[in-house]
Amino acid sequence: MKFLFELFPILLFFGAYTATKNIYIATGTAIVATLGQVIYSLVRHRKVEKMLWINLGLITVLGGATLLFHNSTFIYWKPTALYALFASILLGGWYVKRINVIEKMMGAQLVLPEAIWTRLLWAWALFFAGMAVLNVLVAFHYPSAFWLSFDTFSQCTPQATCDQLREDLWVKFKVFGTIGMTILFVIGQSIYLSRHITETPDGVAEVKSE
Repeated sequence: MKFLFELFPILLFFGAYTATKNIYIATGTAIVATLGQVIYSLVRHRKVEKMLWINLGLITVLGGATLLFHNSTFIYWKPTALYALFASILLGGWYVKRINVIEKMMGAQLVLPEAIWTRLLWAWALFFAGMAVLNVLVAFHYPSAFWLSFDTFSQCTPQATCDQLREDLWVKFKVFGTIGMTILFVIGQSIYLSRHITETPDGVAEVKSE
């Protein structure tokens, strides 16, 4: 249920875009949905997770700019801003305060050697950085995207048709690409950890040193 709750805004965003083919209606829907998440969390749980506040801030600022200036470029930058922020938090915590944020988040569930915690930190930081760059490539360098036919964009006319194809590609990447790659990354991480995990008497998963 928590996973579906977190996906709620992006699913509504995709639904609104699919129904209308209008990035501005979809963006407004995402803003309202994210605000609804925050209100629900405050009423139901009396607290809001930091991740949700961050997401609300970004969608409000960049989504609001998209609607205000009627320019979809702002919303295209939203995933990159979010992933870059995550990577910065992980690496900033490590280099500035020598804090492993991944260990701080997962340390209650896993007992890992320091070396493995460090690998997980770098793996997530590089994943987030890579996703930030990939979003820019899809959003702003779409003609060279390898999964498109060679002349899809070079021959499209008028310009409005090209813009619509660009939006369609980016929306599909945002919904299916980012979620799919995140799931695959988590599965890969789980497979890596499963080679070493043993169960302790108190039920905490422990990973043996390599």
